[in-house]
Amino acid sequence: MVETRHQPGWREALLVAGALVTIVLGAAVLTSLLPTAVQTAIFHAPVLILVLIVGTGWVLWRISRGRPPDPDR
Repeated sequence: MVETRHQPGWREALLVAGALVTIVLGAAVLTSLLPTAVQTAIFHAPVLILVLIVGTGWVLWRISRGRPPDPDR
């Protein structure tokens, strides 16, 4: 018997999008609570660029690794 895999649909996509929006808004609120000197360092230094580069590299590395083989097959 062949098992079919569930494709993510609109509901899952909206849940992920909502989670990401919540995370970004939370980060914005937390950043606003930081002292002005730290805010200046975050916004005017390449900190955000480094975070984006590292995050993108991690996502691409995870994609390139593929899924582990299913032990039930």
